[in-house]
Amino acid sequence: MILTDDEQRMRDGAEGPAVAAAMDLLVRYGQALDAERLCTVRNVAGTTTQPSPVKARLVAEGGWDRAFSIINLDADETLPIPPMAVPTCQLQQGFGPDSVGTVPYPPEFVELQTDGEAFVGARGVSVLATCTPYQVGNLPVRGEHCAWMESSAVVYANSVLGARTNCEGGASTGAASLTGRIPCWGNHHDAHRFGTHLVRVDTPVSSFRDWGLLGYAVGDVVQEARPVITGDHALPDLTDLKHFGAAAASSGGVEMYHVVGVTPEAPTVTAAFGGRRVPEPVVFGEAEKRAAYERLNDQGSDTDVDFVLLGCPHASLDQIHDVARALDGRRLADGTQLWIMAPRALAVVAERSGHTAVIEAAGGRVLTDSCPAMSRAAPVGTRVFATDSAKQAHYLPAILGIQAWFGTTAECVDAAVTGRWRGDLS
Repeated sequence: MILTDDEQRMRDGAEGPAVAAAMDLLVRYGQALDAERLCTVRNVAGTTTQPSPVKARLVAEGGWDRAFSIINLDADETLPIPPMAVPTCQLQQGFGPDSVGTVPYPPEFVELQTDGEAFVGARGVSVLATCTPYQVGNLPVRGEHCAWMESSAVVYANSVLGARTNCEGGASTGAASLTGRIPCWGNHHDAHRFGTHLVRVDTPVSSFRDWGLLGYAVGDVVQEARPVITGDHALPDLTDLKHFGAAAASSGGVEMYHVVGVTPEAPTVTAAFGGRRVPEPVVFGEAEKRAAYERLNDQGSDTDVDFVLLGCPHASLDQIHDVARALDGRRLADGTQLWIMAPRALAVVAERSGHTAVIEAAGGRVLTDSCPAMSRAAPVGTRVFATDSAKQAHYLPAILGIQAWFGTTAECVDAAVTGRWRGDLS
């Protein structure tokens, strides 16, 4: 790899052993990717504080310096970790103190995570604790090179914000946070951002659920490629676009998409494909919508629902408000729990706005920092859950061995109140 003088200085140890280890990791990583250079980044979104048995052991051996050195720098020894070199945020993690008494999650992990937050916070990390950092203040500008983890955040950053990041890992983001560098490959280059597949929507896509079904179908078709969406769809909002991207990243590995006339790098079909030949369209019609719906619901057979999960990716304030309005004056069925996962910053606003009080009066909870898939935790005894998240319907049955139903937010609220799943595609 070609290093600048400053990058070589970092690798040689001029800024300390942790930065040298970080730069060494990035060089090895870049060489494996055949990257010629490193990009300068000023926005890192990673994860350091997420508890695990391995992390607990490392902290017991040598504190958070050791855990960061081994896990986030791939180092062989404990290194003193300096302040972050560039703005860095903590993504979603384990459940926090607000989960105690509700979520069957080890209390020692809550304590470990709180300790970890103090460690990284003292070194300049903003503990946003959400998979949607763009909802709570981390908004990179168009064209900005970033180093982000979390598939649904990465696809949103690339597609909706026009920032540039690959789907990074704990080690590469750890190294980037100390150096302000990441290998320059993939989504950082213009040539790798143009569309590869044209998707023509031939059936109305107008609701949150519809955008999830479209994303799930498209991801299955294109896998890791870059779809360009055109046709019969309503103007999507923030929640529609994050739902679409999360679904496409779950059924496939989509890190970037274009919605013609909506997303910043696709003012036209021609622009989305970079002036290259536009391929024959992949059609998303009523049959494809039905197939995606049936696939998401093929792991549910029992209609008795004991758990309803909303907010994946983490819920927006509008979503929390909509749930509160749907629950106002109602009560959850006996034996059914409702969790709404949200960024902690938005949970504070929801509480101040009165939404949380309405949800809690009905028997539900607004929880922060994590999700059942991330922390492998659902209400004790859960057998059947319902969700409006294509991502959770895709992953949670395999992770926790439970049945899943996917549908609209209204259908999920109905399931929470009645204890029964009554959703359908009509």
